[in-house]
Amino acid sequence: MRGLKLIERFKGTQVHALNPPDTTVVNSTGSSSTSSKIGNHRVKFIGSKLKSNKARSGSGAKTLLPFGLPRTDLLEPPIEPHLKSIQLVETLSNLYRRFETCSESEKSLVCIEQYSVLSSLGDPKLLRRCLRAARQHAFDLHSKVVLSAWLRYERREHELDGVSPMDCSRFVLECPKAALVSGYDPNSIYDHCKCYQERSEFTQVSKGDEFLALEEDSDICFRVGNEDINCIRFKIAALSTPFKAMLYGSFTESKSYRIDFSQNDISVEGMRGVDLYSRTRRVDSLSPEIVLELLSFANRFCCEDMKSACDIHLASLVSCIEDALDLIEYGLEERANALIASCLQVLLRELPSSLYNPKVMKIFCSFEARERLASAGHASFLLYYFLSQVAMGDSMVSNATVMLLERLGECATEKWQKALALHQLGCVLLERKEYVSAQCCFEAASEAGHVYSLAGMARCRYKQGQQYSAYRLTSSLISEYKAVGWMYQERSLYNVGKDKIADLETATELDPTLPFPYKYRAVSKAEEKQTMAAISEIDRIIGFKLVPDCLELRAWFLMAIEDYGSALRDIRAVLTLDPSYKMFNEQVRGDILIEFLNYKVQLGSQADCWMQLYDRWSSVDDIGSLAVIHQMLVNDPGNSLLRFRQSLLLLRLNCQKAAMRCLRLARNHSSSEHEKLVYEGWILYDIGHREEALARAEKSISIQRSFEAFFLKSYTLADSSLDPESSSYVIQLLQEALQCPSDGLRKGQALNNLGTIYVDCGKLDQAATCYMNALEIKHTRAHQGLARVYFLRNQRKAAYNEMSKLIEKAHNNASAYEKRSEYCDRETAKNDLNMATKLDPLRTYPYRFRAAVLMDDQKETEAVEELSKAIAFKPDLQMLHLRAAFYESMGDMKSALCDCEAALCLEPNHMDTLDLYNRARDRAINPQEM
Repeated sequence: MRGLKLIERFKGTQVHALNPPDTTVVNSTGSSSTSSKIGNHRVKFIGSKLKSNKARSGSGAKTLLPFGLPRTDLLEPPIEPHLKSIQLVETLSNLYRRFETCSESEKSLVCIEQYSVLSSLGDPKLLRRCLRAARQHAFDLHSKVVLSAWLRYERREHELDGVSPMDCSRFVLECPKAALVSGYDPNSIYDHCKCYQERSEFTQVSKGDEFLALEEDSDICFRVGNEDINCIRFKIAALSTPFKAMLYGSFTESKSYRIDFSQNDISVEGMRGVDLYSRTRRVDSLSPEIVLELLSFANRFCCEDMKSACDIHLASLVSCIEDALDLIEYGLEERANALIASCLQVLLRELPSSLYNPKVMKIFCSFEARERLASAGHASFLLYYFLSQVAMGDSMVSNATVMLLERLGECATEKWQKALALHQLGCVLLERKEYVSAQCCFEAASEAGHVYSLAGMARCRYKQGQQYSAYRLTSSLISEYKAVGWMYQERSLYNVGKDKIADLETATELDPTLPFPYKYRAVSKAEEKQTMAAISEIDRIIGFKLVPDCLELRAWFLMAIEDYGSALRDIRAVLTLDPSYKMFNEQVRGDILIEFLNYKVQLGSQADCWMQLYDRWSSVDDIGSLAVIHQMLVNDPGNSLLRFRQSLLLLRLNCQKAAMRCLRLARNHSSSEHEKLVYEGWILYDIGHREEALARAEKSISIQRSFEAFFLKSYTLADSSLDPESSSYVIQLLQEALQCPSDGLRKGQALNNLGTIYVDCGKLDQAATCYMNALEIKHTRAHQGLARVYFLRNQRKAAYNEMSKLIEKAHNNASAYEKRSEYCDRETAKNDLNMATKLDPLRTYPYRFRAAVLMDDQKETEAVEELSKAIAFKPDLQMLHLRAAFYESMGDMKSALCDCEAALCLEPNHMDTLDLYNRARDRAINPQEM
């Protein structure tokens, strides 16, 4: 039972700047053995090695690079454990159409398929919307239980101190009680749960009523052992058809007053319970042991109503993992649907900690365990999809992960399900260096229709020394399908010389978000002693996509040129993104490396750090700001304000998961209730629960007026179309915030927001005053607001100059180039937008602008192509909508409908796209009206 040895867990997967030399020897069965394993003793050895080197004052970079610089021959990209469609727009379009036309009972599973396809985009909000829709459309108890637990897990509610696993924060889609109610309620998403209502769902029968029921005349008795239990014949007969036949049919018992039940596996107390239930139709007053006995009795004598009552009552009693582990066995044995669902719910809501409980894993992992769950109707693809995602997030190489993915494959019924299960199992086996088995999984996944799995198949061949075979396979991919970036990236591994570099350049051209080509080119330059050029190359991706292994790689280069201050900055930023990250190919913990770098860098006091933070925040140096806050938190780890600042920076850098983790830590470290409420409000706002966020802000203000509470309330209210009255109220809230104590960094943001509201209200003088006040306290981004004021005053040149000041001051200035393009002539605007795309290819406005210009010039094909090259790596709602509009104007209704459907798959309620979709559909149906 390899899956149960959870104590011997392997280390988690992690993409690094450097992969280790492959010391694996593959045997004929595809398993592997490694020459050595790095444990804690190795880390201690490295620490002592660094300590000994530290004492040598003249050792320079070699002191901190005991393993040398990275090498190109050891670099390789990961095979992503997601479904990656090579025709994503068409796939999304198909999913939208299926969702709109399928039966209500099928909608939940279509939403899960959407989730699996969109996972490769890495957008947590998009994935959460899919899960919410799946939960909203779920019918059966099992699906509701799994999806409500999954939603809770995605919110990482388990990381909040003092929150019970059964708490749902009043969200009905995550409510454990609502999940145990069968059927579909289309309005459920708008309701609040009933967990906090004073009156329990399970109302107790009063003792008086129970006494009256027992006082009714008895006309039959059942003997159990030496005791008689007096009952009412017609009420016992009403329990089931067998009892009716026995007591009123042709059996001898129909004429008997006393019936011996001693041989029917029922105790005296159990039979009294049967009598009580027959009279009151309730089991609330009975002990759990007696109810379990009644459940078994009801199964034997086909008493369906009694079984249901026992099942529901026992389900209501499951409140902790110990209860669940005890009762699920009874539930499985007696086929008690609600009880099993309730037990599963507790086990799933305890994830990820329950992964470490061998008793829990015993219920899920083995083939026999799945068969047992299946026989009770509680083994599903949905269940094992959730479990395997949690397990892979914890450890890509553990035995439990392998076994859960094997069970996932056994539950798969549709092609996409089989492809997903096989591909993910292939990724896990590849990480475990079981190359032959991994190759078989990838091959089977590709046969199920998942083309990306061929990349995994090629990698497995390469790992087994079949480089040319891997090259041919990836080349056939490129020739057979419309090329995408990952195809050329994968082939580059098996190519050599100039052809390798050409493949990497093409990969970046097709998909500039792929980190590997930048890493390879950077390391290649470093090998040629062009370290500054290597830093410039890796800077290209760090400028728009903050990836830990790219930051680590830059830190290597910076240490090589003895720029220890900048290296320390990058390592601190890495640990902000992932506190458990290990450097030097997982051989040195980041905090140990920081300790040794500190000897090379002069560290300031906490007051000095505040000054540094102020300067870096003002210069829009987000990575530098993260590093300063990380240093401050080392000295003051319980400072919730600093954790909150971390979250703001991370959200600005589009690192949502890390940002939410910091927000949760800020909430956990809060020293007061009003402060905790503010951080809870931001957490709720960021996951889309606007009303709940507003309620937290108002409650915080009622306890104590504070800058952050007023700011949260104003920000939440402003996140909608404001009428004049609402705008006035938001202005008042921001003015209240500015009167509360805070620092210049936050007050600058409040002044900037206030200026924005004034502009929207047409109060340009007040807006200009706000922006200038913000600039006086070094809120550099206020240049953008002031430029807008100048533009609205028809002072276009002044607006352009104002944005030029922001470009000069800001460390990250892609957005400034984009905004400045609005205040200049067409040719200059084109140059600014090209620069914005160069600095950050993920910004969509430049593509849309260039496409619109081409369309105005009647270059329709070029306009569509401009959007298409960006949609290929970023299927953005606005770009899909614009391309659909272009197709409509060109008369290509089929393509217009496809883009509209893909956009609506991303955002079903986008009104402009819905209008365009309906219009295009009408024109497609009635082409003569075109």
